[in-house]
Amino acid sequence: MSLSVEAVTGSALQDVLPYLARLRITVFRDWPYLYDGSEEYEREYLAKFIAADGAVCIVARDGETIVGASTASPMAETDEEFIEPFKTDGYDIAKVFYCGESVLIGDYRGQGVGHKFFEGREAHARHLGGFETSTFCRVVRPDDHPLKPASYRPLDSFWRKRGYSPVERLLAEYAWKDIGQSDETTKQLQFWTKPL
Repeated sequence: MSLSVEAVTGSALQDVLPYLARLRITVFRDWPYLYDGSEEYEREYLAKFIAADGAVCIVARDGETIVGASTASPMAETDEEFIEPFKTDGYDIAKVFYCGESVLIGDYRGQGVGHKFFEGREAHARHLGGFETSTFCRVVRPDDHPLKPASYRPLDSFWRKRGYSPVERLLAEYAWKDIGQSDETTKQLQFWTKPL
């Protein structure tokens, strides 16, 4: 494997979108997201992302093949469902940088790519300037969920090593369709933050 990681911004984002969509559909199908994705949903979701001022995608490649990607943008450019908890808690939204999804094919995990995803997004936030807080969110699922694998290990210790910690009062609600379900349902998302 010859893994490389680079930041993609501006018009070049258009070139990585089809790969990002496929990665999201594939990786997020697993626990804890259980996302039953469609290309139509992905087109709409990602069109908003690439239109965001200050958006970045950190892309991991094995040779020429894209095997992972991680997105981020200023919080002000994201969905209102994510912005609202920060507004309610008194944050200046203009000073919050939102780290979106990180999706990486399983064979490439455990090789430091996750750290590079965070480093790249935080470096982009510092390059843009004016941000005081970096944040991301994760889905909250019950421990006794029937689809939770016995071997699942949460990423909490990894995130804490990166300097992030959960903020209990920062919770959002967002809807998507789970595998095996016919309709979208609303999930709760817990935000983790880090001073930049």
